[in-house]
Amino acid sequence: MDHADVWDDGAARTYDTPGVGMFSPEVLGPTVSRLAELAAGGRALEFAVGTGRVAIPLAERGVPVIGIELSQPMIDQLRRKADEAALPVVRGDMTSARATGTFALVYLVYNTISNLQTQAEQVACFRNAARHLSSGGRFVIELWVPELRKLPPGQDAVVFAREPGYVGLDTYDVLNQRVVSHHFRFAEDGHVTLSRSPHRYIWPAELDLMAEIAGFSLESRHADWAGAEFTAESRSHVSVFRLAAG
Repeated sequence: MDHADVWDDGAARTYDTPGVGMFSPEVLGPTVSRLAELAAGGRALEFAVGTGRVAIPLAERGVPVIGIELSQPMIDQLRRKADEAALPVVRGDMTSARATGTFALVYLVYNTISNLQTQAEQVACFRNAARHLSSGGRFVIELWVPELRKLPPGQDAVVFAREPGYVGLDTYDVLNQRVVSHHFRFAEDGHVTLSRSPHRYIWPAELDLMAEIAGFSLESRHADWAGAEFTAESRSHVSVFRLAAG
């Protein structure tokens, strides 16, 4: 499954959910506030900027933001909300695409590093972040924790979300650290749609080793953007990595 097929015109048109879900104020507000704090008055670069969910309000907070994005349909949707002057975007892969200049902050939110399908690509993403950062700059990753403890012997699927009109199901390939997320949406007229997205999951310790390979060290890890303690029960984390000064 290719991500060019996942993030096509249909996905881009339905991605934004203003005011609810990941676009809700209680989700977006702490995210933007924490990133603005970490940028500390410098420039920020968002890998996989998408439709500008985070980048646009961050820019509105006075942080100069540039995005990198692989999907042209997602960029087209972003352009309906912000022009090139307000939010420049480089089209390309976050493992290799280059934006002009250096940055105080590079960030990658909402599990998106797991869209990269191999460990080598994920390490390349860290290295690309390092290439863009000034000395002592920060790379921030928001990522979910694989729910393998929910898998009894012989079972390879976990329901991760259940709400009116929607069921989310992950199927795991534990040998290769692969997950396919299945999104079932139920319309009022009885119509059901299914979309899928592939991921390679990363344990926090593995993420830290990737960071070390690229010249980073872990500065902080919390369970959410508001700074809750990260524990063995946390389902996700926000990890801040600091590039070595020099």
